[in-house]
Amino acid sequence: MADDPLTAFVRTVLGSGVPMIVLSPHLDDAVLSCGALLGWAGRRAPVTVATLFTEAAPPPYTLSARQYLRQARADDAEELFASRREEDRRVLELLDVDWHHVGLVDGLFRRLPRPRPGVGRLAPLLPELVHVYPTYRLHLSRGRISEHDAETLRAAGRTIEELLPARSGGLVLAPLGVGGHADHVLARTAAERSGRRVVYYSDFPYNQTAAADAEFTGRHRLVARAWERDLDRKAELIRGYRTQTDALFPEGLIPRAPEVYLLPEAGTAVPRDPARLRTTRARTTGGVP
Repeated sequence: MADDPLTAFVRTVLGSGVPMIVLSPHLDDAVLSCGALLGWAGRRAPVTVATLFTEAAPPPYTLSARQYLRQARADDAEELFASRREEDRRVLELLDVDWHHVGLVDGLFRRLPRPRPGVGRLAPLLPELVHVYPTYRLHLSRGRISEHDAETLRAAGRTIEELLPARSGGLVLAPLGVGGHADHVLARTAAERSGRRVVYYSDFPYNQTAAADAEFTGRHRLVARAWERDLDRKAELIRGYRTQTDALFPEGLIPRAPEVYLLPEAGTAVPRDPARLRTTRARTTGGVP
């Protein structure tokens, strides 16, 4: 029986053994969105999950960060992230794929590279004044990368350069940014600007309640394809992220949802000069500064 278009595409790209990197914003996103495909692809080609935001920061925490820590039943963010890194290693080893923790600070804890003048004494009392994204709802989840994240974006781009040199001819899987989390949009933007061949994955479970950025998908002429192979094992893999599953799935049920990938329409070329990419600000979720 002939392969479906997505399987045929992945089989063709990876058939010669070229590498694939999966750009994961956080320490669970790759498996949440791509766990089934990862297991299949890892048996056919070198696969590395590159997780960008793998560190927290010491207190004082913003209100949004404290709320997250309560959801995770944790008091210390750095201890929590050490547990999260260990969870990620164990799960990815079950999939028999390589992993790379880049070491950037998670958006909830990321501080301004240069504090604003005159706020030094107030920062311990109001940490929001020295954070790149002071609140989750009004800043971190608005689908926009802060102007203060320019160096973070460059670091994400360097990660792609180092793990997937241009001459390798490999493939990048990157988040589509469904749900509008700035860390997801930053990972997407780094992939978009890399000049590599990119397939975008629809961010699960956020895609169960939020829509994709139509401006972005239209601009890149992306076509959605469903992946339904090897889904039976995925819930077990997701439960390996014990610090996160209760908050993500409060009713304890992990939906058996097909993974969704967005491929460039036939005939759409990768830009030769990624710096010339038109970077418009999205009107809905997702965006570029």
